[in-house]
Amino acid sequence: METGWQFYTRVTEAWDSMLADIASARSFIDLDQYIFEPDRIGRRFLELLIQKAKQGVRVRVICDAAGSANLYNSGFPNLLSEAGIQIFFVNPISPWRIHNFTSWFFRDHKKILVVDGAVGHTGGVGINDRMSDWRDTNVRLTGPIVAEFARVFRKTLEIARRKRLAVIQNNPSLGEFGLLTSSPYLRSLRSFRYRKRYLRDLFVDKVKSAKECIYLTTPYFVPDFRLFSALQQQARSGLDVKLVVPYTSDHLSLDIAAASYFSLALASGIKVYRYRSHILHAKSAVIDDWSTVGSANLDNLSFWFCYEANIYSHNQNFTQELKRQFEADLTESMEVKLVEWKFRPIKQKLLELLTWPAHNFM
Repeated sequence: METGWQFYTRVTEAWDSMLADIASARSFIDLDQYIFEPDRIGRRFLELLIQKAKQGVRVRVICDAAGSANLYNSGFPNLLSEAGIQIFFVNPISPWRIHNFTSWFFRDHKKILVVDGAVGHTGGVGINDRMSDWRDTNVRLTGPIVAEFARVFRKTLEIARRKRLAVIQNNPSLGEFGLLTSSPYLRSLRSFRYRKRYLRDLFVDKVKSAKECIYLTTPYFVPDFRLFSALQQQARSGLDVKLVVPYTSDHLSLDIAAASYFSLALASGIKVYRYRSHILHAKSAVIDDWSTVGSANLDNLSFWFCYEANIYSHNQNFTQELKRQFEADLTESMEVKLVEWKFRPIKQKLLELLTWPAHNFM
């Protein structure tokens, strides 16, 4: 059976597709979401999940306790439980344990939906009304890859049940598609230095081996030294290296941090574009004939401190679709020119400089 896919570049389209698949469920629904707000769209999801549970469908929901704090603190978890739905929250924040910063910092940032073992969804889309007009990318998949979605969900469920962080191991790709996860640092700073960061390491390897083009789309650009240096080196060698980021995202501090890289990026030949139409929240990359899309941002928070999941592929048609999305975004973006960027206000330059000590935690 071949892998099939459908991309959604608008949040409302992704929601409609997810709701339609949930409504058609006959056996089970597994949903893992970083942001799940009990607002208008959130209530549509919650009401449908309760309805399906009452029809005898097994429903399991995992949410991050920080990203879905309003749901966590609402009465909905009890309502879901009363309907027979299993609901878990990963890593609840513990204000009385200030010394245990893992309860504040390490998050489940994945966005995964599995229906009947036949359909999987992933990408950057959360369940929150304020995201309705954002530019994001989600993908609906069918075929063998859905088993990987289910495996990662089961491992996350085990983590949530045991209330103890653990590494989610990755399976090697058996074909044109694979699902790659990343897990937070778990033990000591010393051991972390030697822990493989699957997503970051894969990005670095792909960037270093690129021969033609590197097209990156991310809402938050705060890469570590190895990844940024690899991008600079490839741009200096003449590769077509382009980066699309929001003109304004939903986090001002991260916008300033991203801007602190622009001068270095532009001087090395990396072309930087700022998307202006809506808030850009898509997380994708096209590197030659390889591509990826998922929950991971190109920042240290995603690569070091969060559970993430990205679909990746060598399929030519899949990669070409993501490339066309990237090219469409360029038409809605303003290119940053080094000559003009140098004359930005002094206040902005100072703010950018002040973010550098915090880059490892952004």
